[in-house]
Amino acid sequence: MTDTTNPDPTRLNGTPAQPPSPPSSPPPDFSGWTCPAPLRDHDKIVMGHGGGGSLSAELVEHLFAPAFRNEVLDGLGDSAVFALGGARLALSTDSYVVRPLFFPGGSIGDLAVNGTVNDLAMSGAVPAYLSCGFILEEGVALELVGRVAEAMGAAARAADVVVATGDTKVVDAGHGDGIFVNTAGVGLIPDGVDIGPRRARPDDTVIVSGSIGVHGVAIMSKREGLEFGVEIESDTAPLSGLVAAMLAACPDLHALRDPTRGGLATSLGEIAAASGVGVRLAEHALPVPETVANACAFLGLDPLYVANEGKLVAFVPPEHADAVLTAMRAHPYGREAVAIGTCVEEHPGMVVSATRLGGTRVVDMPLGEQLPRIC
Repeated sequence: MTDTTNPDPTRLNGTPAQPPSPPSSPPPDFSGWTCPAPLRDHDKIVMGHGGGGSLSAELVEHLFAPAFRNEVLDGLGDSAVFALGGARLALSTDSYVVRPLFFPGGSIGDLAVNGTVNDLAMSGAVPAYLSCGFILEEGVALELVGRVAEAMGAAARAADVVVATGDTKVVDAGHGDGIFVNTAGVGLIPDGVDIGPRRARPDDTVIVSGSIGVHGVAIMSKREGLEFGVEIESDTAPLSGLVAAMLAACPDLHALRDPTRGGLATSLGEIAAASGVGVRLAEHALPVPETVANACAFLGLDPLYVANEGKLVAFVPPEHADAVLTAMRAHPYGREAVAIGTCVEEHPGMVVSATRLGGTRVVDMPLGEQLPRIC
């Protein structure tokens, strides 16, 4: 019997009929895929946890801090600050796993001394004594171990600190990477000095002591055999003398940080988050050497996130900024010191940069690290 109400069987009520749906396909299987950037939701340690960025911060905040919770640790500065026997002391420890062991401008031995000295200095302390722990892989040449030890001794004498105690462990071949070094240090904080990441205030002037990104690019160029026309040397150096000169010009320095892992961006982000201020940078004022800028452009890196080993960033009351800059520029490790920005009440806890084109970009903390194994 013919349907006279719908003469065209391909149309329903004047609307074209839809063809039947094909059988549904099973969802794609992504279980064997990997992501080049580590995801935050995981149950194993990834390399990004050691990069000094937000993954490192989360590891400390959610795993280590709850396990060790105490008032001294809660400060989360470059070194712990506490009173003992009527004196205010700073205590810091760090481990060094850099590859290669020797690089233009330094070695793992220099880093081990200077890194701990600088962590103490960022609390305003005068570094005094260090401990030294060597973890050696079976089969490493004694001559190489001796060279690292000699470099550490020379760096300690240059920083005017004493390596007072130490330890040595040997692991099976294949269970290490030649030489790892751990150092801890203690120093005395002068009366009246109170420096910490929570003390940054609106209107503070943000000062960096010199060129940024040098150490990370020096390590990468040596490790990967890259040439950029001129050899780039690490900026590793002890900064306690520079900090002493700054304190002489302004005893009320608010915050100091040596921007190592994660670079300047991470250090600024940590201080902004701890103090609740916003930080506004002037991109044109950032001291990025041409060699570093060219290398970063070639490698696809941002100099703000590349590690330094002989630089510091300071948050200084605005009325003392000129005096501090003058004192820094008179010191060998602060000759290139420059003001790069200001603390503001807007966007608390966030760092932004005013670009050369008149815009503004957010300078976020990195997830992990652009250059692994650089300190």
